[in-house]
Amino acid sequence: MKIAYCIGATHNSGGMERVLANKANYLVSKGYEVSIITSDQEGKHPFFPIDARVRQYDLGIGYSANNGKGLINKLLNFPLKQRLHKQRLRSLLEQIQPDITISMFDSEASFLWQLPEGGQKVVEIHFSRFKRLQYMRSGLWGWTDRYRTRLDAKTVSKYRQFVVLTNEDKGYWGNIPNISVIPNANTFEIDKTAKLEQHKAIAVGRLEHQKGFENMIDAWHAVHQIHPDWTLHIYGEGQLRESLQQQIDRLGLSKVVFLERPVQNIVEKYLESSILLMTSRYEGLPMSLLEGQACGLPMVSYTCKCGPKDIITDGENGFLIPEGDVQTMAKKVCTLIEDANLRKLMGQKSKDNSVKFSEASIMKKWEQLFNQIVATK
Repeated sequence: MKIAYCIGATHNSGGMERVLANKANYLVSKGYEVSIITSDQEGKHPFFPIDARVRQYDLGIGYSANNGKGLINKLLNFPLKQRLHKQRLRSLLEQIQPDITISMFDSEASFLWQLPEGGQKVVEIHFSRFKRLQYMRSGLWGWTDRYRTRLDAKTVSKYRQFVVLTNEDKGYWGNIPNISVIPNANTFEIDKTAKLEQHKAIAVGRLEHQKGFENMIDAWHAVHQIHPDWTLHIYGEGQLRESLQQQIDRLGLSKVVFLERPVQNIVEKYLESSILLMTSRYEGLPMSLLEGQACGLPMVSYTCKCGPKDIITDGENGFLIPEGDVQTMAKKVCTLIEDANLRKLMGQKSKDNSVKFSEASIMKKWEQLFNQIVATK
């Protein structure tokens, strides 16, 4: 069977790019012919290793050239980019002739379902139904976010299948008959478990508004007053690096809170840590929580839409914190710092829970979906 994935780029270090690399590598190992089609790879190598048997194509559309140039500029240039994207993607799909083409809800999502080329069409979403509204922008940007949120529901209904990550998110989409739930899989299988003895907490994600790291740093300021020997390491890159570093310096945390660059061996960093933190404003299914629990870490996370409640059972393998509640976040971190037995008990619960998200289990769901789609086309 031939499968084609469409995504903006694979040179980013985000969770969606990691998930795609793992899916593609798994499928080619099972005999599938897999292609990854990017629109804006910009000549860069994929951040995560991709099997040489996976065919990679870049359409060179240049959406990213409009980043930072304002909404009006984007609105004027987007139709031209879309037209070019549609033409080049049609030509490529005609060439490679996949049985199923999957949009990862990037720029092609608005038109891929229309194309006669590319076989059956699937769209999968890696963020929650209300992601755009959670930007909380005002004015023309806010109107655009509301419009696109309404448009999203119409768009996904055009596809043969629409795949979301959680049952929580499924409920937000209403009565869409073509919807399926398939969570992300663990991005690695590991026999080791963190010892939870080092005085380190870890967080992983892009340094952007979504992740709410400014809240995490504020919470750590409170933690530091009680436990000055513990450190926080945030692995990620993004446009807020400078402002977050300024916040760290202003709060006198430069010796205990570190903005680390993304690393490919992130599993080693989890294993060196004792607590995992997440303060996101929205998610799809947080890869950092899946990865952390696979390494046996107790977790403290905001209950944002969507995902944390599908992974963390409050009081068992971690703590769920009301979004924005910095004081409770700090309090629960201190609880784990002060009780080594509780850390280890929650860490073991995390490890046990991670089996539900094994690659074999999740990819079996995808293969069943593919077979169903091809058999009933």
